[in-house]
Amino acid sequence: MKRPQIANAVRNSRFPKSIFFGYYGALLLLSGVHVGLLLGMERAGFHDILIIVVILCFWAIVAGGLTLYTRLQVRKTYEIPMLRLADAAARIAKGDFTVRIDPINPPDKQDYLDVMIGDFNKMASELGSIETLRVDFFSNVSHEIKTPIAVIQNAAEMLQKPGLSTEQQQEYITTITQAAKRLNTLITNILKLNKLERQTITPHISQFDLCDQLVQSALLYESVWEEKQIEFEADIADERKLITADAELLPLVWNNLLSNAFKFTEPGGTVTLRERSDHDRITVTIEDTGCGMDAQTKQHIFDKFYQGDTSHSTEGNGLGLALAMRVLQLSGGEIEVESEAGKGTRFIVTLKS
Repeated sequence: MKRPQIANAVRNSRFPKSIFFGYYGALLLLSGVHVGLLLGMERAGFHDILIIVVILCFWAIVAGGLTLYTRLQVRKTYEIPMLRLADAAARIAKGDFTVRIDPINPPDKQDYLDVMIGDFNKMASELGSIETLRVDFFSNVSHEIKTPIAVIQNAAEMLQKPGLSTEQQQEYITTITQAAKRLNTLITNILKLNKLERQTITPHISQFDLCDQLVQSALLYESVWEEKQIEFEADIADERKLITADAELLPLVWNNLLSNAFKFTEPGGTVTLRERSDHDRITVTIEDTGCGMDAQTKQHIFDKFYQGDTSHSTEGNGLGLALAMRVLQLSGGEIEVESEAGKGTRFIVTLKS
């Protein structure tokens, strides 16, 4: 069987050549001692039985010494590292992802077991990161669900008070309705994101007109830009732009980006939707003159439940951009963000045409 190649700079054997030559030389030397003892005792006139006993005792001591030395080498070379690896694996199985194993050799003398230990440490680190994300995810979900439920509960308790005017009753009913809608949107987005990340939603690829889809998505926010007196500019080609993708998933991208643009743009501002294409790709840009983002916020905007501007936290749940990112990953697209605090934000989506 051909031995697998690990790497040029990594030794593929735990036993160095020095051990082989050490054994070889020691046995040759001991053979010489054997011959010397035999000749010496014969010349000295020792009885044959005594010579045999001495020779047997000599080789018994040699065999015992070599066996003990071999045992120590095997324990040092294999058993101790494997026991450390087994103990670390058992701790990880119990949920301790902080465990790490120190390398056996320095970097310039590493062998395949050092590579295995390095991969094990990397795996433990990744599992720890996943566990942290899982805990954070459930913590965020619990918080996001708890908030609208508390609002509904408080408003419902207020409705039970006697002597409320019609206006007050309507105000509490509106509060309950809005909180229920927010809760429904949150749960829907969590389910969608879960299905997208587990890939239980299989993209249904078809050819459709992207320009028409962009127009239909933008028209959903007509009442929003009119109410906030936001100037909406659409620079979209009149002719059809056919694209091959999932016609039901992509609106999640446009709706989330447009919703954020209108949400973070103050009255009197401007939101721009622009489409450009060449022979092999289509670029969609959604730009606003809103509050913008600092460098730290830009690093986390695609994280689940992250909301950089907490003043608008009641209008979203921090899952929109995570959904958009996952949809584009499944569609073979890319998304970039350019933003500066106080100067607006530009999202650039690139898709294959």
